[in-house]
Amino acid sequence: MTCEGYFGEFGGQYIPEVLMPAIDELKEAYSELKDDEEFQNELSYYLKNYAGRETPLYYAENLTKKLGGAKIYLKREDLLHGGAHKTNNTIGQALLAKRMGKTRIIAETGAGQHGVGTSMAGALFGLETEIFMGRLDTERQQPNVFRMKLLGAKVTPVDTGSKVLKDAVNEAMRNWTATFENTHYLIGTVMGPHPFPTIVRDFQSVIGKEVKKQIMEQEGRLPDHLVACIGGGSNALGLFHAFIQDKDVRMVGIEAAGKGLNTSLHGASISKGKKGVLHGMLSYFLQDEDGQIEEAYSISAGLDYPGIGPEHAYLHDSGRAEYASATDDQALNAFMELTRSEGIIPALESSHAVAYAIENAGNMDKDEIMVINLSGRGDKDLNTVIDIMQKRGM
Repeated sequence: MTCEGYFGEFGGQYIPEVLMPAIDELKEAYSELKDDEEFQNELSYYLKNYAGRETPLYYAENLTKKLGGAKIYLKREDLLHGGAHKTNNTIGQALLAKRMGKTRIIAETGAGQHGVGTSMAGALFGLETEIFMGRLDTERQQPNVFRMKLLGAKVTPVDTGSKVLKDAVNEAMRNWTATFENTHYLIGTVMGPHPFPTIVRDFQSVIGKEVKKQIMEQEGRLPDHLVACIGGGSNALGLFHAFIQDKDVRMVGIEAAGKGLNTSLHGASISKGKKGVLHGMLSYFLQDEDGQIEEAYSISAGLDYPGIGPEHAYLHDSGRAEYASATDDQALNAFMELTRSEGIIPALESSHAVAYAIENAGNMDKDEIMVINLSGRGDKDLNTVIDIMQKRGM
């Protein structure tokens, strides 16, 4: 970060004046609490005893042998309480909200994993909870909608725009503008106006810190490759952050190529996007020739956001991280491959990262080490996969 709130030229606070008091209050509270020993001890307690950290770093021996190249390890965030890495951030921000005296939390969600994580944190800490979710996402992620309601949250379908994640973010922002005196907006990924990208990254950085310790215990050295899927990019930054100064460790983020990068049906905002401003930040976004935001598409509801967190934009432009992509078909093949070779059903989001390994690990030396962040479990995606398999006569 070159100055407060910016990663190179990316980030900032592009927000209406009415939100500045809420942002200033949040920035001041986080600045006081991020190094507060009592707050960090309380956070560590809940991450260990409620969420189930640390999660395993599992050597995928069967997949490694089948691909015939680099040793593949899986960071098992799918085993975290709630079924995804989202829980790290929701517990952290809910604790932050309580310390700020807020009685209500709101969130946006696409695949539903962040909505479930926020609903769990709301129930745990006694906070009124409302989740905004695009109408189309509520239909394709019914199991997670049901979980949120079971946990006591109000789920509000959003019917504006294309009725997906971008529109849910818009609605959550509008609601926060009117309610911030008693409400904290619990953003789910490394996006939004400063200080949100930094707060979410810090709460997710526990992933990379654990990997660094675990791979040293198992292999006695750092990995050669870190791989993670990216929508907004929180699980990837959670894995990458502890390794940014380790220049020999490659960091690879995998975007959703959807139906192909040569079509309009993808979510690859770095590969195909342009610099612009949306949701309070300067970053890369999918845009038309007039600068209007275009809709993102992915088989995975968690990857169909038309932008990327500003720190990823900086890591891309500085050359510190690389960004590749996987299509829907490649992700589906990876979903099936990991399920059958290791007995692990990955989320369709995570399957994009596994697809990169299937494509590339066989061309790497056997003494190279690749760590994939398995960001979530695939139970929530079974209806999507079953529907596709039935249409294909499988």
